[in-house]
Amino acid sequence: MFQTRSEYDRGVNTFSPEGRIFQVEYAIEAIKLGSTAIGIRTSEGVVLAVEKRVTSPLMESKSVEKIVEIDCHLGCAMSGLIADSRTLVDKARVEAQSHWFTYNEKMSVESVTQAVSNLALQFGDDDAGMVPWSSRPFGVALLVGGIDEKGPQLFHMDPSGTFIEFEAKAIGSGSEGAQSHLQEVYHKSMTLNEALKEALVVLKQIMEEKLNATNVEVATVTRDKNFHMFSKQEIEDIITKM
Repeated sequence: MFQTRSEYDRGVNTFSPEGRIFQVEYAIEAIKLGSTAIGIRTSEGVVLAVEKRVTSPLMESKSVEKIVEIDCHLGCAMSGLIADSRTLVDKARVEAQSHWFTYNEKMSVESVTQAVSNLALQFGDDDAGMVPWSSRPFGVALLVGGIDEKGPQLFHMDPSGTFIEFEAKAIGSGSEGAQSHLQEVYHKSMTLNEALKEALVVLKQIMEEKLNATNVEVATVTRDKNFHMFSKQEIEDIITKM
């Protein structure tokens, strides 16, 4: 007799008879409750934009980080359990710096994403130095964007450890509608400024609150400026032009 679904839920590395790992599926569902994040790749660079939920007027908005710098040539946007993302971001930063010190060159965006996905795959692994009873899939998805010798790169990584390259990708609570909009407006000749505008247009459509410099974060990765996090004034200028 097959066990019930609830019994298969308990093991993070046990397949159900249908070939599913429910804990991974639940982690992916948790991301759909998170803030919406947008990533767009252009020939000039990569744009990352994220909804920042400020739930109280007493909350200091700058303490909520949804876009972080990994190295001078790449950064990432996140959606889901932000506490989980810190472990993945720390891993990416260590790998990038170790590669720099060892080979005196910047680590490629794909290699950094591969290193992070390898860590994401270690849930439930007793030999990985993790505590077996507390191990679980990371409940966060990442959009890793940067520039290397191949040019601008954008990768999406989910809790299963799978990473896929995209030209434009949306994750989080409004990802379905946002992805549909991106499919309609994206084209390969899109400029960085057009991508910035479209990313904010998408967030404006799916956010419950009015779009402003306090409840969104925007960053770009270009050859000229490398990773650049937009200030509140820069975001306000873009919103005004919209």
